[in-house]
Amino acid sequence: MLNPGSIPAPAGGLGLETFRGLGPLPAVAGFAPFVLLLAAIAILPLLPRASSWWGRLSSKWMLALACGLAGIGFHYAVAGDSARLLETLLDYLAFIALLASLYVVSGGIHISGAFSGLPWLNTAFLALGALLANVMGTTGASMVLIRPLLHANRRRRHKVHVVVFFIFVVSNTGGLLTPLGDPPLYLGFLKGVPFSWTLGLLPQWALLQAMLLTVFHFLDEIVFHREELEIKHALTEDLRLAERPLHIEGWVNVGLLLGILAVVVGAGQVLLPFLHAKYGEASAQALCKGAQVLALGFIIGLALWRKRGPAGASPFRRNHFSFEPLGEVAGLFLGIFGAMLPALDLVQAHAASLPLDRPWQFFWMSGILSSVLDNAPTYLTFASLAAAKVGIAGDSLGALAQASPALLKAVACGSVFMGANTYIGNGPNFMVKAIAEHSGVEMPSFLAYMGWSLAVLIPLFLIETLVFFQ
Repeated sequence: MLNPGSIPAPAGGLGLETFRGLGPLPAVAGFAPFVLLLAAIAILPLLPRASSWWGRLSSKWMLALACGLAGIGFHYAVAGDSARLLETLLDYLAFIALLASLYVVSGGIHISGAFSGLPWLNTAFLALGALLANVMGTTGASMVLIRPLLHANRRRRHKVHVVVFFIFVVSNTGGLLTPLGDPPLYLGFLKGVPFSWTLGLLPQWALLQAMLLTVFHFLDEIVFHREELEIKHALTEDLRLAERPLHIEGWVNVGLLLGILAVVVGAGQVLLPFLHAKYGEASAQALCKGAQVLALGFIIGLALWRKRGPAGASPFRRNHFSFEPLGEVAGLFLGIFGAMLPALDLVQAHAASLPLDRPWQFFWMSGILSSVLDNAPTYLTFASLAAAKVGIAGDSLGALAQASPALLKAVACGSVFMGANTYIGNGPNFMVKAIAEHSGVEMPSFLAYMGWSLAVLIPLFLIETLVFFQ
C-alpha cells in the first residue's frame, strides 16, 4: 500500500501536448529506458556470464540508476517539466519510506505456533493473508506473513509454488475491498470515490480468491504427496508437538505497525485536506509527502532502536532479518520510477485516442499496463478516460462511481488484480521474492514467473471477464 501523497498525478499542460506531438521514433526512444531495465531484470539472471554480475547489489543499483537517469533526461528534454521531476523524487522517497517502515517493523514480529507446511494450513494461511491485505494493505500483510509461511514450509523440498501463490493472493489480488488495500483504490478514495464503494467489489474479489485458493490447494496437495515420507511425518510431528496454537513475539512492533497505518490514513484524511485548503494542491501534496517520510522515518528509527536492545533482538534473529532484500527493491524501483516517466507520459498523452468503450476493454488495458507500470497512475489514467467517455470531468471519480460503476469497477479490478502478472507489477512482489531467496528458496526468474501468471492468472482473469466485465 502506498501512501496517499505518493500517487503520481498525470502530467499535464505543455508536457502532455508535447508528448502527443512526438513521432514514432522519438516515442520508441521514450520507452527505451524502461524496456531496457525490464529486459535486464528478465534476461540477465538467465545468462551464465552475466548472472554473477547481476547477482551483486551494486550492479543492480548501477544499471537501475543509468536507466532511471536516461528516463528523467528524456522527460526533461521533451517537456522541460522540473516540477514533475521533483514530484517523482518525492514519490519515490515516500514509496520507499513506506516499504522500509513495513519491512523493518514486520521484521521484529515473529509468529509461531501450531502450524506447518501442510496443504490445508498453507491454504488457510493464504486466505488469512487475503483478508488482512484489506486492513493493512498488500505490503503490510506480505511483510508480516511471508516469514512465518516460509518457516512453516522449511522442511518442504518443493515450495516455490507456495511463494508464487502468496504473491498472487496476499501481495496483489487480496487487497481489493478497501481503499487501504492497494494504491489505486486509495487514489480513487482521494478523488471522491466513497470509502465503502470498494466493498461492492466483493463478488469479483470472492470469485477470484476462491478460484486461486482452490487451484493452490489441489496443486499443493499433489506436490505434498510427492514429498518424501519422512518430510510428511516431520510436518505432522511439528503440528502435534506444538505447545501453543499461535504465539506472537514483538507486540511493540505490532503497535508500530498500527502507527504506520495511522500515518498513512491520517495523512490522506486529515493532513492533506488541511494543507490543500491552506497552500493549494501542489504545495499540499509535496508537504504531505515530506511529513509522511519524516513520520515513517521516525517509526523506522524506533524499530531499529528496539532491534539493538535485548527486548527486540529475538524476533529479528528468529526472522533471519537482513537489509539486503530492502536494498535490492530500493535500487530497482529507483530506476523504475525514473525510467517509467516518459513511458507513462506517452501512455497518458495518447490514452484518449484508444478505442475503449466496454468494461472488458478497460479491465484488460488497465491491467496489462499495471503489470509493468506503476498501477496507481495507470488507474488514474484509465479512470479519467472512463469518466470522459461518459461526459464526466476526469477528476470527479466519485461521480463516475455513481454514473458508470461498471467502468470504474473494471479499471479498479484490472489495476489491482494484474499487478500480480510480473515481479514489478506491485511493490511487495519483488520484496517477497527477495525475502524468499534470502531464506534459500530458488524463486523463478522474471520470465519463469510470468509463465506461472500466464498459466494460472490469465485463465482466471478470462473467467472474471465473462462473469463481470462483458
